[in-house]
Amino acid sequence: MDSPSPSPDPSETRLSTTSLFPIFPVSSSSSAPSLPPSTSSHNPQWLSNSSFTVDVSTLPSAPPHSSSSDDEPEPEPVKPQQKKYDFVQSGSDSEDGRKERKKRRKKERGADKDLRKSGVRAWSGRDKKQPVKDYYFDAKGDRDNLAFGSLYKMDIARYRIETQMGSSNHKFLSQFKQSSNIYEDSDLDQLDSKSKSNGRYFSIKYSNLERNKGFKHLKITHHKDAPSTESDEYIPLEEKDSDSSEEQEESWEDEIIKKTRDFNKKSREFPHDEQVWLAFAEFQDKIAKTQRQKAARLQIIEKKISILEKSIELNPGNENLIICLLNTYKERDSTENVLAKWENILTEYSDNIKLWKEYLNFCQGDFSRFKVSEIRKCFAYAVRAISSCLFKLSRQESEQLVKLEVGLVEVFVKLCMFEWQTGHRELASGLFQAQIEYSLFSPILNLNPNSKKRLFGHFWNSGGARVGEDGAVGWSTWLTKDEEENLHKNIPSQEREEEETEVGGWTGWVDFDSRSKADEEGKKESDVEDGNDENAPEGNDNEDEDVETLLKKLGIDVDSESNSEVKNVEVWHKWSEEEICRDNKQWMPVRENTGGDEEEEQLTRVILFDDVADYLFSLNSEEARFSLICQFINFFSGKISQWTCTNNSTWLDQIMSLEFLPNQISQDIKLANETRSSNFEYILDASTEFPTDINMIKFLKKSVLLFLEIFPRNYILQETLLSIEDLFPDSSSRPLAKTLLKKDRQDILFCGVYAKTEAANGNIDMARKIFDMALVSADSAPKDLQDKSALLYLWYAESEINHHHATTSSDSSLDRALHILSHQVSSSAKYTPFASPLSSLQILRARQGFKDRIKGLTSRGLVGENSVAFVCSACLFEVLSSGLSSGLEVLQQAFSFVLPERRSYSLELEKLWVYYVGLIMKNVKRVSFFRVWKNVNQGLQIYPFNPKLFSVMLNLSGLYSVSNKVRLILDKYTQRNPSVILYIFAISFEWGRDGSHNRIHGLFERALSNEKLQKSVLLWRLYIDYEINIVCNPSSARRVFFRAIHACPWSKKLWLDGFRKLSSILTLKELSDLQEVMRDKELNIRTDIYEILLQDEMES
Repeated sequence: MDSPSPSPDPSETRLSTTSLFPIFPVSSSSSAPSLPPSTSSHNPQWLSNSSFTVDVSTLPSAPPHSSSSDDEPEPEPVKPQQKKYDFVQSGSDSEDGRKERKKRRKKERGADKDLRKSGVRAWSGRDKKQPVKDYYFDAKGDRDNLAFGSLYKMDIARYRIETQMGSSNHKFLSQFKQSSNIYEDSDLDQLDSKSKSNGRYFSIKYSNLERNKGFKHLKITHHKDAPSTESDEYIPLEEKDSDSSEEQEESWEDEIIKKTRDFNKKSREFPHDEQVWLAFAEFQDKIAKTQRQKAARLQIIEKKISILEKSIELNPGNENLIICLLNTYKERDSTENVLAKWENILTEYSDNIKLWKEYLNFCQGDFSRFKVSEIRKCFAYAVRAISSCLFKLSRQESEQLVKLEVGLVEVFVKLCMFEWQTGHRELASGLFQAQIEYSLFSPILNLNPNSKKRLFGHFWNSGGARVGEDGAVGWSTWLTKDEEENLHKNIPSQEREEEETEVGGWTGWVDFDSRSKADEEGKKESDVEDGNDENAPEGNDNEDEDVETLLKKLGIDVDSESNSEVKNVEVWHKWSEEEICRDNKQWMPVRENTGGDEEEEQLTRVILFDDVADYLFSLNSEEARFSLICQFINFFSGKISQWTCTNNSTWLDQIMSLEFLPNQISQDIKLANETRSSNFEYILDASTEFPTDINMIKFLKKSVLLFLEIFPRNYILQETLLSIEDLFPDSSSRPLAKTLLKKDRQDILFCGVYAKTEAANGNIDMARKIFDMALVSADSAPKDLQDKSALLYLWYAESEINHHHATTSSDSSLDRALHILSHQVSSSAKYTPFASPLSSLQILRARQGFKDRIKGLTSRGLVGENSVAFVCSACLFEVLSSGLSSGLEVLQQAFSFVLPERRSYSLELEKLWVYYVGLIMKNVKRVSFFRVWKNVNQGLQIYPFNPKLFSVMLNLSGLYSVSNKVRLILDKYTQRNPSVILYIFAISFEWGRDGSHNRIHGLFERALSNEKLQKSVLLWRLYIDYEINIVCNPSSARRVFFRAIHACPWSKKLWLDGFRKLSSILTLKELSDLQEVMRDKELNIRTDIYEILLQDEMES
């Protein structure tokens, strides 16, 4: 470019006046703003603006375009001007020069307050003095977006509502304010009404105002008028005055004062209502969440503790209040002090099962103090204390005795599950064998507990066959055959001495205060975790903790060097696979006289009497004995029908202890997602996590055959036995069923079980013969079996209906079902096999007979499975004869006669409700969606932990409902009754959907932030698998793994997941340290790492 001349070039003047995007009008030289001395007089001011940082010469020129008029000359593109800079004045300038510069800057600001950078185009039509074209071509993009990384702030239109006088119309005015106005209110007082700020709703002033605890919102309520009779064919131009009212809401501080006053009033008026006290304590947690300083939170915790202590004074023995208080102590006191408080409480309430379970969960989940041997002591104290309470109540039969025995069985099963999951599987199996022999097959002798244990010790150490082993006959039979007379000669003298000291009371916490030195190290670790800085800000949750902090909590020193000889990560992966393989094989206790080359290794698998003696107890009630047997079958993955209500604590404990998805829940999840492919049911399923072991199948079969001697003619055990027989390869349950029928031909219920099995396998003709034979001989059966004949009729009718739906050809299955059902209320005394369809008169008589019988049942209440089976038969009869609506009315009428509080914990009523919902789902196309959805939601309110109801709801939502509606319902249930089952189905609903990663992550974090659910090994393992296989985020999976083993240190399978699934992420040092921590926690490790190294050397 040529050097500038003193006189402006006419062409350049013409270009400046006809520029396409002028910043301000170009006037005469007298009106132009003064320029610095070093700037040429012909250069416009906007080209030398110091705030513009982009070189204009780098911008491409705009392409030519047609003008709006033919006579108007085409403007030429502006030549790029060389940037001019002012020289920085030195500090020796005169005072007059500084004043001159100030005046010049003041004039520049007054010339145009919205001064823009060079190259930034103004809004079209902003300046009225400039010629405005009808349209413009945006031939080049705004380079300022690249310079600033966003839109230029002066290009953002800022709107403000302006209300004109005398009119209700609002119009929006575009206003440009200086950039400083957006941030100028950051230091203003939020509640100062005198301060003026023009910031928008997202400015700092209004965001601070929303966070202020004293701020009061304005609530505007619109009152709907009566429907207008005028025509609504047009929209009026003027708005009518709406009937609305304004109400000032209370601030957060006002809400605290008001609710505290209300809670104080309620606690005085209803001092024995535990829900009032629990809500009052929960409100303190809500207040504590708003406090940032730890000292303020501690004050609120102290207030919460005082509230709960006052509630316990007024309600002594209330377990929910006691548990809430002890959980609150954990937020304030150290672990030692909390344990001491637990001991004092349990000494006073030693017969409370729920308190003992919470205490065991507390000890089991404390990572710093966790050791297998210490947890065993806690279980021994619990069994000893509850057994002593049972000894006091043993002479009187009452509901309290039955409840206490069932609770003691739950504690014992929890112990066996703990031993199994820590890797001590032989001990878990031995405990079950010992307890079943001790409580179910004990000899009928009048012995005190110590003498009975001594006698049982002789049987245990003698080498006699135990439950599940070849030749097992039971302790009582073995004692009668071999050594009954010899043992009784040695017992009486010792028995007299111990009868004087056996008073049946619990002596307290023996040796509990004198803890070992190794336990002191756990105290120091727990003290490190407890913060002592009262003024420290609120610490991050588990989600925000870094990996280094988690490793320190786990006892892993990251900075130290590794001393392991393993130099390859693949070695640790092989070690974990070998460890899992040995765990699946080595679960049965070994006898002392095994011999062989590996005799020393086998000794660790020998279970002595001293290992099980502290956990033995006697059971007298049939409910507790049957509960022990059912949980034994379920423990070893046997298939058994539902035997307890899902609201029962037994079921909840069983779900909480899961490490993988059992087969029944996997089937329910598959049914829930049958309209789409999610493949969630194949993640951590039983077939991969717990492969079928032929030795375990034999063990279960022999055990159930022995159980049938204690509970003869129990169709639940018989169903289980036939299902176990079908698990054998190339085997059928028919020979076993025939063998059992030969032993007891009057067992008509077992005939029904056998016939159901044949019908399920497709042998309908064989099933009909067996059913007809059983019903014909029902009159000659014992009275107890005749009372259960309703089950036989129902099974037969359901088999015919299922056969009708399974076959495409038309047959007489439905007529057969009507014939079978009608014989329950037939006037003829004896059943006759099907010959011809029923007449209309026979159907009317049968319908009236069902109505009369149901009236008698509902007057006494639906008690027992026989009554429920009869109601289901009446429902089926109405469905086949009159239609679905008539059948559903029968079930609804039956529910109306049952009190709501009886439904919650009744197994029979839960089965009836599941049958009701299942019948609707089978005929879902014939029922309105609203009715089906209403019934499913009603069932979930009564049985919120039933997996089949969740399965039906999700299946139904896939057919008719919107996914967002289902999410809202699931969120409501998670807030009301959070459970492992609920979160599993909620996660399976989102699994495989596009864009659901954040939703699934939120569900996992919400579930694991719950104090109870974070002890679920299944949820942690699902979370790790999700991060690895679905999200493919190894670093996040690594962090979740460390959180998991800190929350559930007893799960060996969870520890091994780190070696199997995260071996490529974890370092050699971390893997070696993890194994050392596993040994410190006393988890059972069966494989030495040197075995794997030796195998690699031999292979190489």
